[in-house]
Amino acid sequence: MGLFTGLATLPLAPVRGVAWVAERLREEAHRQLYDPEVIKERLEEVAEARESGELTEEEAAREEDELVRRLMSQGPPGGGMEV
Repeated sequence: MGLFTGLATLPLAPVRGVAWVAERLREEAHRQLYDPEVIKERLEEVAEARESGELTEEEAAREEDELVRRLMSQGPPGGGMEV
C-alpha cells in the first residue's frame, strides 16, 4: 500500500477494525459451538451436574442431546468459516 493509498483510505480504518473484531468474535463463537474438545468438556460437566443433583435427568438428557448433535454436525464442512 502506497503512501497516497494509505492516506486516502485512513478514514476507513475504524470500519476495518470493527470488521476484524467481528470476524474474531465469529471464529470464537464457532469454536465454542463446534470444537470437539469444548463439547466433550461440557458433556463431562453435565454428567457431574447430574450426579450432584444440580440437573434433573430430563434436563441433562436435553443438554446431552444438543451437545451430541453439535459434536456430530461439526458445523460447516472443513470447519468452514464461510460467510
